[in-house]
Amino acid sequence: MSGEAGTGTGPAPGAASGTGAASGTGTAPGTGPARGKVKGFLRVVMIEHSVFALPFAYIASLTAMFLADSRVHWAELLLVTVAMVGMRTFAMAANRIIDREIDARNPRTAGRELVTGAVSVRTAWTGALVALAVFLAAAALLNPLCLMLAPLAVVPMVVYPYGKRFTNFPHAILGLAQAIGPVGAWLAVTGAWSWEAVVLGLAVGVWIGGFDLIFACQDVAADRAHGVKSVPARFGIAAALYGARACHVVTMGLLAWYGLLTGAGALWWAGLAVAAAAFVYEHSIVRPGDLSRLNRAFFTVNGVIGIVLFVFALLDLVVRGLGV
Repeated sequence: MSGEAGTGTGPAPGAASGTGAASGTGTAPGTGPARGKVKGFLRVVMIEHSVFALPFAYIASLTAMFLADSRVHWAELLLVTVAMVGMRTFAMAANRIIDREIDARNPRTAGRELVTGAVSVRTAWTGALVALAVFLAAAALLNPLCLMLAPLAVVPMVVYPYGKRFTNFPHAILGLAQAIGPVGAWLAVTGAWSWEAVVLGLAVGVWIGGFDLIFACQDVAADRAHGVKSVPARFGIAAALYGARACHVVTMGLLAWYGLLTGAGALWWAGLAVAAAAFVYEHSIVRPGDLSRLNRAFFTVNGVIGIVLFVFALLDLVVRGLGV
């Protein structure tokens, strides 16, 4: 019942549970078990879903670079990428580990690797701690402020999976966790606080919290049966979908505010227009009585929104003078 960084994200196409890759079957002697564990761990954390958060970290980083000296600093951009992927990997692994008993009781998630044993809890924790170490190392290489604030960024990532046990609004915790990305990316470049980054971070957090409301609708029956808390489980699917619409209206307002604060050009506003159309489409295909196209709304449309906004933001910055 969760979103991109959380515990309810369904398995990606081709990443369903199973023991083949996790057991290392068919690989060369001596390398199969280790490679199998890595492949299994990557299925657990669904590394490909970084597409939801990375584009906005890049928007923040590149805008900060443009405002500073109009040049791309590739080493910093690489470290931002490493930090983002490391943190997301840690968060996803921790969520899967913490929620494995809940997942086992939900027919939709009962085939996940940690539930079936295709990936061991020990392997998942090892991968999670390695990812956390990578994140902290990248933060240290960026600047002292990033390293100092890095432990604070870890807190909501661990609190989120427990949220569904004590609040009907775990989606808000997920939103907070996701809002950290753009703020951290801006700090990575400038080493200083920025309200522009906060506005972008809020936009991302409200956006992801909103589509998590949509995704959680498919687990209403299981959540109610097992006492798992969420907006759809407590208030119903219709209320959750209305809440998601409200979140995405707010998201568009925050993205527009960000554009004004950073002096964005015409291409940024064109990207917002495309994003607005995508939001309208997303909410038109998911209805209280018909969740059959929920995965299209969640995975496809929201993935497109992130990529489109990044492409238009990058083109806008280049047109305005961002150089390599």
